[in-house]
Order: sequence, then structure tokens, then C-alpha cells
Amino acid sequence: MALTSTYTVSGMTCEHCVAAVTSELKAVDGVSDVSVDLVPGGNSTVSVTSSTEVSPEAVAEALDEAGDYRLVTS
Repeated sequence: MALTSTYTVSGMTCEHCVAAVTSELKAVDGVSDVSVDLVPGGNSTVSVTSSTEVSPEAVAEALDEAGDYRLVTS
């Protein structure tokens, strides 16, 4: 059964950002799909579909690997 979690991410401004974030998140164990609703200059919405629960820490680490992107937690 697939699980989908939605995260708010800051720092994304263009399609290159979307590609970088998508690539890093898809490399996380269990992640099968990533969907991004880009809001240039604002907070974007990132949905992660996975076979197992992905921790917010794993998402934050993948965002850091992708570039200067941050998980918005509040």
C-alpha cells in the first residue's frame, strides 16, 4: 500500500529546483513518486509517495543534498 505525505519546502524558484529536489527525494529508500507544486519565491508543496513511511528528517536531508532548500515545519 502506498503512503503519500505532503511537505512544505522553501527555496525553490524554477524547474531546475523541481528536478533537483525530485531526483534527491526519489533516491530515498521506499520513495516511488514525487510531485511538486512550484511556487517561485514562496513555499512550494511537495508530495512524496512511498511504500514505507519516510521520516521528515530523511526528507530534510534529501532537500539539503539537492541544494539550498528547506523543509518548512511551522
